[in-house]
Formats: sequence, structure tokens, C-alpha cells
Amino acid sequence: MQLPRSCDTFVVLPPLTKNNVIIFGKNSDRPQNEVQEVVLSKERVRNSKLKCTYITIDESPKELNSVILSKPAWMWGAEMGANDKNVVIGNEAVWTSNNEGDGDARQKRLLGMDLVRLGLERGNTAEEALDVIASLLEKYGQGGPCSEHDDSHIYHNSFLIADCKEAWVLETSGKLWAAEKISSGYRNISNGLTIGTKIDKHSEGLLESAIAKGVWDGKGKFDFRNAFSSGGDEIRQKAGESLLKESTEAGPFNVQDMFNILRHKESGICRSCDDTFPTQGSQVSSLSTNTMSVHWFTATPDPSVSYFKPFVFTPNAQVSSLTESPKEPKREHNLYKLHDQHVVRANNDKVSNSLREMEQGCLSEIEYFIQKYEQSEKTIDELDNLMKKCVEAEVKLYG
Repeated sequence: MQLPRSCDTFVVLPPLTKNNVIIFGKNSDRPQNEVQEVVLSKERVRNSKLKCTYITIDESPKELNSVILSKPAWMWGAEMGANDKNVVIGNEAVWTSNNEGDGDARQKRLLGMDLVRLGLERGNTAEEALDVIASLLEKYGQGGPCSEHDDSHIYHNSFLIADCKEAWVLETSGKLWAAEKISSGYRNISNGLTIGTKIDKHSEGLLESAIAKGVWDGKGKFDFRNAFSSGGDEIRQKAGESLLKESTEAGPFNVQDMFNILRHKESGICRSCDDTFPTQGSQVSSLSTNTMSVHWFTATPDPSVSYFKPFVFTPNAQVSSLTESPKEPKREHNLYKLHDQHVVRANNDKVSNSLREMEQGCLSEIEYFIQKYEQSEKTIDELDNLMKKCVEAEVKLYG
């Protein structure tokens, strides 16, 4: 199994956040030149069976949630996303010691990205989404190439799942899993197992399986990480944790603070387009029970030179077709191509500064709408085309 590379997911909870919201953030670091699209899926046609990236599974008998996804254009699943019930999920590659039989990630089963999308479509809370992912993992297993052009890029997965009230970390090894509930403070995951002895939910027979596999002697308190970890990027994990600590100590944590963490180059959390594994897309979500939740997506690589564009679920929400990939070998959507030409290759500071000004304008606009919403002036329909307009403004900037 190839050692996973890159990716980071973060969450900050009250009382550390501004306005007591939960703030989620993720960088999706993927193979070079792999295009990540941002798409909205609602009222998807349901049949008795559902074709995921590699395998066909039973479709949900229940109504599906609307979801916005940041996803590699070639696969069915998604690296990260949100649903209209205020649930967000991001996944990470992890390397574990359980690589035979049900743990053989070379076998085409459900990808971790498929599980992200399935959790969002079927889960109405963070814990419910966790239960969806866990049950599907136990039934179908996980595995298959996670790159369109590299069959050696295979791994198990960990997930950070949040809603307006709490967050969960779900870590897996084959069909085995453990989950930790996060009720306050902050948490981050990278490319290694992090759950130790604090296990709030787990797969049936986990401890017995650990003993049978020879990864635990049955003595003392069971530690999931010690039993199943086969390495990971502890340096980046610690760097992300330090950034969260610094940012939360500086004052109430807000959306801009999460933008800044995802743009941090020295830690390796943000990776440039010339990296072998660049940051291909980024998401930040502000989740609130009292006001509206807002989801921010770049839809372009390298957040340090990209513009986070806001999306709000409304009854008639739209996203731009300019972030949807065509079905062709390179799969470059229009925004990706223009950003590559005018920002990445041109290295134009003037354009980059204009993008940052547009982002600041969006932050101010969202704050204004939230204030109106809090004052019971229910104007959320005005935000139907919010992200669409932001994408179109970016395209117009590029000329």
C-alpha cells in the first residue's frame, strides 16, 4: 500500500469561535493536474441500485439530501462537501497494518470519497452520517485505486464529520473502525490515525479482531492508533494542531482564520500547483443553528492564490456550470482553465490582489446578510445565485 501524501481537515467549536458557530476547513491535496469540480446534487434520480466509482450498492430507501461537493472530476465520490441539513464531511488517506482480506485496499470496493458523498446524501446529523458510513463500510468494504491514472495510489480512510452541534472523527482500518466525539475546542486530522484510547463508538468485535490480528495483546486500555497505525505525516498533523492553537488563542476564531490556516505554506498544509501532490480544492464551512450556514469553496488549486466563494443552501440554490467539468480526458472546467492561465502560470500579483479583494467583499456581504437574518428579515432567497455570481465575477476579472 502506497504511503498517503498530504491533505488536512480541521474543525473549531464553541466556545472558541466567533458567534458560537462551528467552523470546518479542508484542503484536498490530489495528484498533479487532476481537476476538482464543485457541483450541486439535488433530487438525484433514485433506482434500486446505485453505481458508485467502482461498485454498485443498494440505493437508500429514504429521501436523499441535497449536497454540494468538491470532487475529483473522474470519480462518483467527493473529497469534501456539505448537505442541506448542515452536515459537512472531509476525508483523509491513512496507512494501516490491516492489509489482507477485508483490509486489502487493492480490491475495488467503496472509495473513501464515495463514503463521503453517501454520508452527506443519507445523514441528517453528524452522528447519523457517521453511522451511514460505518454501516456501508462494514457491508461493502473500502478499496480501489484513488487516482485515475495510478493504480498504486490506494489507502484506507479517516473522516472528520461535523454539524451545528458537534463533530466526530471516524478512523478506519479495512472494515474495522473507531470514532471519537468532539464537543468543544478544536481537532484536526492529516494522514495518520489519531484516535487513541478515547473511543466513543466502534465496530462490533473491534477488540477481538485486534487480538486475532496480533496487533493488541488484550492487556490494558485498547488504543486504536497503536494497534493499527503503520505510519503517517505526524509533522504536518502537529503543525496543523499548532496553527489551530495559535489562532484560537488570538481571539474568537472566524472564517478568515480558517482561510489563513488552509493557505499556510511553511507547514505543507497548502501545496502549490507545481508540487507533486498540490492542493486541488479547498472548503471552509461555518455551521450555525441560529443563523444560516455558509460553505466556501475555491473550485481552483492552491488556496493561497485562489478566491473562496460562498454558497448557501436555499430552496432554489444554484452553482455555476463554470465549475462543472466536461466529460473529456483532461476534464478542465472553465474556471480551472482561466485560473491556471491568469493566476498560476501568469503569477500576476495584480490579479491575485483583486481576487483577495473580491473575497473580502463576499465576507462583508455574508456578514450583512447574517445580521439581517438574525433580525428576522428572512431574506435567504436573495442568496439563490450567490456562488454562481461570485464565479461569474471571477471569470469576468480574467477577461
